Amino acid sequence: MARTLNSTPLIQQFTAGILAATLIGAGGCAVAPSKTVTGAGTGAGAGAVVGGVAGSASGNTSQGVLAGAAAGAIIGGLIGLGQEFKERKEQERLAQERAYQQDLSKKRSEEAKAKAEMDEELAIAQGFKISDLELNEAQKKVDEAAGRLAKLREERNAALSKKKALDEAQEKLLTTEAEVARLEEELARLRGEKSSASATENQTTPPKAPKT
Repeated sequence: MARTLNSTPLIQQFTAGILAATLIGAGGCAVAPSKTVTGAGTGAGAGAVVGGVAGSASGNTSQGVLAGAAAGAIIGGLIGLGQEFKERKEQERLAQERAYQQDLSKKRSEEAKAKAEMDEELAIAQGFKISDLELNEAQKKVDEAAGRLAKLREERNAALSKKKALDEAQEKLLTTEAEVARLEEELARLRGEKSSASATENQTTPPKAPKT
């Protein structure tokens, strides 16, 4: 004969509590259920199916369902609890990292501000040691250097302008001479005259010897 469970009321109460907690956590409020509740609910459902199959083979389907649901709820709840613990640890680590970065940024900002104040105080102390004569001499040297720089730039620009003007003049001369030669050739052709180039060619070509 099939073996029956002796602690059926206890299993029933435990399973009912697990299922009630699962239902309340999953749909009783707007907050998303925790990994523990979700895992318990999933485990309970899967365990109930497996327990029902096992119980049907022995003739105790209801007890098998309850026992499987209870075991599945425990296992699923433990798995969900482990996942939830890992997620919380990771969130705590990220929160600590953010807090550390914020503290570091604040510390660097304070150090930079303190350094700027120290540099300013040092500059003020050095300013008290500078005489008007020293300041005037330095300003005079600056003006002289600026004048030399302006003169050198002016000479450079003048030389560059001359080079550009010469290049433009030479290019224009070549273009003009080519146009003059073209017009002379055209006018000589229209007048029926030989061009200067043709006349020069005829003068340089020796006459042919008569045939004997």
